[in-house]
Amino acid sequence: MTSNEGGLSLIVRSGDFESVHYALALASAALAVNQPAVLFFTMGGLRALTGPPPGLDGWGRDALMRERRVGDFETLLQACIELGARFIVCEMGLRALGIERSQLRADVPFTVAGIVTLLEETKPGMHLLTL
Repeated sequence: MTSNEGGLSLIVRSGDFESVHYALALASAALAVNQPAVLFFTMGGLRALTGPPPGLDGWGRDALMRERRVGDFETLLQACIELGARFIVCEMGLRALGIERSQLRADVPFTVAGIVTLLEETKPGMHLLTL
């Protein structure tokens, strides 16, 4: 990314489709306008990375999104990957839920780290949001 100001750090902690979908939409929009995006997956939000299909509550809405020509989960996730989002998977969340790193999607370039890393990645001027 070329921009040093603005951007988003998103804590994805909810395991429902709507929250994860909106986090991906926000991140891909920020990236599209040259602002950095950090996605920090923890607790229920980790289920978004255990697919396909992800183990998210309300997952059936994804087909409805495609039918209505709204960015679906895979489209938004791939946009975030291709546009250079920073993916952080919470080490504490993995342990708390008993999820092994090998259970996560291999196509998502994530780093396993903690809250300190998230805070270090959230530069001055970035917005920190929890979904």
